[in-house]
Amino acid sequence: MRGSNFVSFLTVQGFFIGIVFGILKSSSPESFLGFVILITAFFYLFAHLCVGFFFQTLGVKSHPFPKASHEHNLDFFVREINKREQFLDAFYAHKADLLDDNGRLQG
Repeated sequence: MRGSNFVSFLTVQGFFIGIVFGILKSSSPESFLGFVILITAFFYLFAHLCVGFFFQTLGVKSHPFPKASHEHNLDFFVREINKREQFLDAFYAHKADLLDDNGRLQG
């Protein structure tokens, strides 16, 4: 899960928890709004803290991309696809010669 998705997820969770807590504990609309904003902000900051610690301890290592072997494999796949297309084109070009008058293979 990407860091921005995690932050968004926890922020939305905090918003809904803030709504529930605000409904249970508030006596006026101002206090309800205050609970919602405060709890949502707490979850937002907590999510950023978690993501920051995660990426700090992750230890991102760069690995070189094997470009030569990747291109070799792709060229091989392209050649194989072209061979199969030629085979199918040749089959459909001579299909009429292989079928009898009823559309069945001659055998």
